[in-house]
Amino acid sequence: MTPNLATAAAERTERALAEGALAPIDTHATLVRDGGEPFVVRVIDSLRRKRTAAGGVPEGDPFSPPYEPALFLGDLTATHAVLLNKFPVLREHLLLVTRTYEDQEEALTAADCEALLLGLAEIEGLAFYNGGHVAGASQPHKHLQLVPLPLSDTGPPLPAADALAATRFDGELGRTPAWPFPHRIARLEPDWLRDPAAGGAALAARYRRMLAALGCSDDRTGTTPRPYNLLANREWLWMVPRSRECAAGVSVNALGFAGTLLVPDDRKRDDLLRAGPMRVLAEVCE
Repeated sequence: MTPNLATAAAERTERALAEGALAPIDTHATLVRDGGEPFVVRVIDSLRRKRTAAGGVPEGDPFSPPYEPALFLGDLTATHAVLLNKFPVLREHLLLVTRTYEDQEEALTAADCEALLLGLAEIEGLAFYNGGHVAGASQPHKHLQLVPLPLSDTGPPLPAADALAATRFDGELGRTPAWPFPHRIARLEPDWLRDPAAGGAALAARYRRMLAALGCSDDRTGTTPRPYNLLANREWLWMVPRSRECAAGVSVNALGFAGTLLVPDDRKRDDLLRAGPMRVLAEVCE
């Protein structure tokens, strides 16, 4: 893998755009506040463009070799490859995919956590995982995602930052009073970023304790019977259990719990604002 993932992502993005291999989803953003917390609401401008481009995607698993050459950055580790998201809302949106097929609903492993840490060590961004279809996963092949910060030119670089900073800890796990839905928050240890190979095992152990605290794991089978979203930046790790994909007609993935929501049109944006972004997040967790 290239020693500079950020540079490789920028260069490959420019090349893929020039070659027509990427089909970015254009949006316009609105900054709103709900309960004092900021949210960036993005409205899609280019659904027709995405549908047209998607017709050219080969059938089968796009996250298994052979990868589309224009989207393939290289192997991140022995177990994970790095691809560009073909339909990005955010620029330089990377996918950290398992090189052999694993299901998106399987629990994350130490190897997955090492890939997450390597990505964050190289790129100051937000890593996230949609644990199952109900949690917003659109592909069954296991993949983490990584986007650079800021998440928008509108509002704070990470809208959820103030809520995370207000976390009240009880041991290694905590909760923030800003979020009226089930969640757990932990610190991402700096040593893990300095040594992702060793840090992957430690992060995986903390992740499993978060799953257990939220009732998202089965100790007898090692499975994750309840969907969830996991997010991380260089300071924080947070997890939210899920019960529904949508509320108020809005589909929610992990980015919703970073403070940014995507809607298909202005009408859905208005529906979201009437319902309240925080209430929508709470409803998909109930």
